[in-house]
Amino acid sequence: MSVQAAPPVADPAKGGGPYRVSFGHIEIGQTARRHLDAALARQWVSEGPNVRQFEAAFAGKFGYRHAIATSSGTDAGIVSMAALLERGASRGDEVITPALAFVSTANCILAAGLTPKFVDVELDTLNIDPALIEAAISPRTRAIQVVHTMGKPCRMAEIQAIAKRHHLLIIEDACEAHGATLSGKVVGSFGLLGLFSFYAAHLICSAEGGMIVTADDELASLCRSVRTHGRRGGDLYFHFDRMGFNSKMNDLEAAIGLEGMERFDETFAVRRRWLTQLWDRLAPLEDRVILYRDGPGEVISPHAFPMVLRDAKASMEGLYRHLEDRKIQCKTLFGSLPTQHRAFEFLGYRSGQFPVAERIGRTGLHFGVHQYLTDDDVHYAADSVKSFFA
Repeated sequence: MSVQAAPPVADPAKGGGPYRVSFGHIEIGQTARRHLDAALARQWVSEGPNVRQFEAAFAGKFGYRHAIATSSGTDAGIVSMAALLERGASRGDEVITPALAFVSTANCILAAGLTPKFVDVELDTLNIDPALIEAAISPRTRAIQVVHTMGKPCRMAEIQAIAKRHHLLIIEDACEAHGATLSGKVVGSFGLLGLFSFYAAHLICSAEGGMIVTADDELASLCRSVRTHGRRGGDLYFHFDRMGFNSKMNDLEAAIGLEGMERFDETFAVRRRWLTQLWDRLAPLEDRVILYRDGPGEVISPHAFPMVLRDAKASMEGLYRHLEDRKIQCKTLFGSLPTQHRAFEFLGYRSGQFPVAERIGRTGLHFGVHQYLTDDDVHYAADSVKSFFA
């Protein structure tokens, strides 16, 4: 079964833009323009000084030892998975990954020549269920990829204990979780590698682009090589020591990302304010919908606003269309990658194997809480949800 939703029709009165509440957009300010102009003046816009400055700013802001910029969050995943092949993994080996997540989480494993081993998620967190991980481990398992879905941290203490018992690596997909913390520790620093995306809807935006973070010096060097065609030391000479890709970020993207870094604290605070307002205004509906709030010791990154209907037999289609009709851009909550998306049929999973992910695919959606919204927009979004249930 596929998770489907009808596309919106553009509103000509708004210049073709159909939404009052969208997932976000890019606004280019003076900091980005200054770095863009500098790149153009150098007559070199591929990877250069802006990228190196962006990497340093990202690492410094969040306390990561190494930050390696890539052309997208997906490429950050592909490069990281390919680097595992230099750390003892063989082609076809398995990486445990949640059944419910954005499609790139599985695509990056396959693109690197590895095999995704899907595990169901928890209804109350949207994240991989630690209680199901050990049953999925096989002699070919090499790593556990966790995904901090919708900016909500996974249960890392339990997952770290499992990884330690079975001598597995942990990769954290934090593409939706910029600045999220668990027990005071920033996500991306619990595992061997952390992955980030800078797409337009995310807290830090560079138009496209991604980042790999790690505290491992050798692995950082490997990732720099893999993202540059497998070149020795990541240099420009034709010495290719391993399989690699053209996954570099360019200086134009980094220019926009540097402005995102400069504004991060303000952006985080504004988005958190919208998230909190929505939690408060929709609290009377918690007998009808599940709201995803901070858990003990958590600070959720305000990536978007997810909801799941409490009625497991219901469909989110009615609420989806109601919100879209009121010009609130919606997306499903991913659904079960192995059983609700045709792309992964070849892996041989069957409907019913991931009941929680499949249920969320039928009954969940999310909409944006970006920094360019207003109080009126957020109140309008909350009132629109309420009017559906009324």
